[in-house]
Amino acid sequence: MKPVYIINGFLESGKTEFITYTLAQPYFQIKGKTLLILCEEGEVEYDAALLKKSRTILEVIEEEEDFTIQKLTELEKAYRPERIIIEYNGMWNFKEMKLPSNWSVEQQITTIDASTFQMYFSNMKSLLAEMLRRSEMIIFNRCDGLKDELAVYKRNIKAINQQADIIFEDANGEVDEIFEDDLPYDLNAEVIALDNLGYGIWYLDSLDHLERYIGKTVEFTGMVLHPRQFPGDLFVPGRMAMTCCAEDMAFLGFACRYEEADELADKEWVKVRAVVQKEYLADYHGEGPVLHAVCVEKTKAPKQEIIDFAAQS
Repeated sequence: MKPVYIINGFLESGKTEFITYTLAQPYFQIKGKTLLILCEEGEVEYDAALLKKSRTILEVIEEEEDFTIQKLTELEKAYRPERIIIEYNGMWNFKEMKLPSNWSVEQQITTIDASTFQMYFSNMKSLLAEMLRRSEMIIFNRCDGLKDELAVYKRNIKAINQQADIIFEDANGEVDEIFEDDLPYDLNAEVIALDNLGYGIWYLDSLDHLERYIGKTVEFTGMVLHPRQFPGDLFVPGRMAMTCCAEDMAFLGFACRYEEADELADKEWVKVRAVVQKEYLADYHGEGPVLHAVCVEKTKAPKQEIIDFAAQS
């Protein structure tokens, strides 16, 4: 299989700078040629000397209709590269990207200009979400002067892609962790009560900072879900969330230990008070948040059943 690295993002988001930096690194030097497919040309150009030194062949595909399996196969046959880098056009629908069957995506990275992120997130959310959804790493650059906004940006991204590594960079390099005080609830409260906004933020924050919640008691209203493989004393209370549009829905919830879990019906609503612990679960493929129920009471559905992350940006 031919290894492929996809770097996507909107125009002037830093794609070319990232690829240029990567090509110059010793760890990225291999025998054989690299085929770099450029799908849009921004203000920053590739240095001819660097391309020669890194044995990189640059090919430009300017029109989306020309980005076809046939065209890509022709380029591979012409140059026989050891690997392929695609600098994809952010205005092309990423969902429509098709690659030759012998090409295997090794890594996908999205670059974002933090100074224009809110504009794109508000006006081109569906297009942006398609780029973000399968990215392993998301790099926000040009974060200078935006410290107060970065916590919200991180939640926006995590709502779309919970597994991605998110990096913030300013002129001095990577921005240190800055999000501990940006929570809509009191971490030191005897019971952390989670409303619609709070539940979504707590869920996402727990994925990155479980240590903040171990031993804490949380309380929220959630819908019951019984995964087939779960034993009788486990269920998942959670909420449906819309991360981008009505067609883009996900159920957000953590496993909860409760002796009478098998008496709860799927999709009924319960008010849960539970202590957060860290445990191994096969479904997590490792350790993760597990709730230990203190009290589970049946209740009515909240007025707003679906958490709308789009409205929280």
